[in-house]
Amino acid sequence: MISKFELGQLVATRGVADKMGENKAFSDFALRSLRRFISGDWGEMCESDKHQNEDALKHHDNRIFAAYENAEHAAWKLWIITEWDHSATTLLFPSEY
Repeated sequence: MISKFELGQLVATRGVADKMGENKAFSDFALRSLRRFISGDWGEMCESDKHQNEDALKHHDNRIFAAYENAEHAAWKLWIITEWDHSATTLLFPSEY
């Protein structure tokens, strides 16, 4: 899949990396979320936040932020953030922000 924008270095926090390593279903969820992110599907964000992401894509002046939840596992909430300069994209849990 081709990304709508440059991701930079792709990283995950220790918490996300550990959970991906120990739980295949969570790993699949994280990878699905990343595919949604790079295609411009911002997940469970309000309309103004989605609009802000679209502006960031046009003007290259702000971070890109998305949030994903898993309907089958309420505790699985994942954030993905690309830095304003597209130097890095991080997968993290909301509690790690």
